[in-house]
Amino acid sequence: QVQLVESGGGLAQVGGSLRLSCAASARTLSLLVIGWFRQAPGEERELVGAITWSHGGAYVADSVKGRFTISKDVAKNTVHLQMNSLKPEDTAIYYCAAKRRGDPSYNSGYPSYSWWGQGTQVTVSS
Repeated sequence: QVQLVESGGGLAQVGGSLRLSCAASARTLSLLVIGWFRQAPGEERELVGAITWSHGGAYVADSVKGRFTISKDVAKNTVHLQMNSLKPEDTAIYYCAAKRRGDPSYNSGYPSYSWWGQGTQVTVSS
C-alpha cells in the first residue's frame, strides 16, 4: 500500500514561486516512480514531472521545463516540485501520484499511475 500526502499549495503572484511536497509512505519506495500531475478546470490531467525513486532519474514536461524542477529528499521520503516563474496558466489542482517501476515511459498517461494523493490547489494571480 502506498500513501501520498501533498502540501505546499496556495496563492502566488505571477513570477513568484511555490514548492509542493509529496510525503510518501510505502514498504518499498525504491520500486516506485513518483509523479506530479495537474488538472485545470475543463482540462485533461497533465503530467508535469516525475522521478524514479531508486536512481533519481527524472522527467519534466516541456510546458514547464526551465521553470519547474522535481527532486527527492531521501531522509524525509518526500518528493518536491519547485515551481518558479509562475504563470496564470499554472493554476490547477496539483496531484502527487505513484506507480511501480517497469513502464519505460514516465508519461504513459495518468491511468498508469496507481496511487494518488488528495491534491493541492495552486492559484497564480496577476
